[in-house]
Amino acid sequence: MKSGFIAIVGLPNAGKSTLINALVGEKVSIVSWRPQTTRDKIIGVMHGEDFQAVFIDTPGIHKGKDKLSKYMEEEVASAKGSSDGTLYVLDGSKPLEKDTLTFIESLSKGAPTIVVINKMDIADKAVAMASASRLSRLKNIEVVPISAATKENLPELIKVIRSLLKDDVAYYPEDMYTDKPLRFMAAEIIREKALKFLLAEIPHGIGVEMKKFETGEDGVTRVEADVICEKDTHKPIIIGKGGETLKKISVAARRELESLVDGQVYLRLFVKVKSGWKDNVAVLSTLGYTKKD
Repeated sequence: MKSGFIAIVGLPNAGKSTLINALVGEKVSIVSWRPQTTRDKIIGVMHGEDFQAVFIDTPGIHKGKDKLSKYMEEEVASAKGSSDGTLYVLDGSKPLEKDTLTFIESLSKGAPTIVVINKMDIADKAVAMASASRLSRLKNIEVVPISAATKENLPELIKVIRSLLKDDVAYYPEDMYTDKPLRFMAAEIIREKALKFLLAEIPHGIGVEMKKFETGEDGVTRVEADVICEKDTHKPIIIGKGGETLKKISVAARRELESLVDGQVYLRLFVKVKSGWKDNVAVLSTLGYTKKD
């Protein structure tokens, strides 16, 4: 048995969450075409026949001025500092930028680094191979082209990941695929559905605060949550005409929550305006975005 911790990092919308879900075989992290979907450091566990790889999914690397952005930056730094290796996810459909190449080179001077050139199912092969050629010149870098969406070349990536694992103890039981509680996963599922149905300018100002998550003696899980937005003008957009948009979010979220808890779910969503919540430490704390010791 070999085991270890691997940090998954990369620019926003590179496909990190899709990749960790594909590797783990379960939905660990929410997925959206919008960048900066992941806000928290999320652990996903892949169980192999003779290994256990613990992946740390991180927010997309970006710079921001508010406290939420600062929290996300700290989550990335923490993940890199506590891992045995780093898996950098690169969007293969875009040319390799000089700043990205410099950042990857700096990673290689620390823990062993795997660069995953993702989205090979939609990438221009010439562009992706040009990126691979430039990256292969760096020392201590392993380059693996894949598609997380179609799972193309995923077995080869798993072999490379397996080679980085050095510990000889299983950190998590075989039936555990994430360290996050159901309450956290439920809030993330609701946020994912909000990202799906709302306009592009709203989602980064959205949070989900769980008010109730209880399973009764009748086996029904009752969930109540507030969808938090920053502006009064956002509230009617989230609710939609006649409540139609909020209903779509609720129906889609309830279906996935029922799969999560393997039972019936009664879900109630409310929309609350909290201006400047991304800079409000008290609100960030209620949403779970607090610095870990």
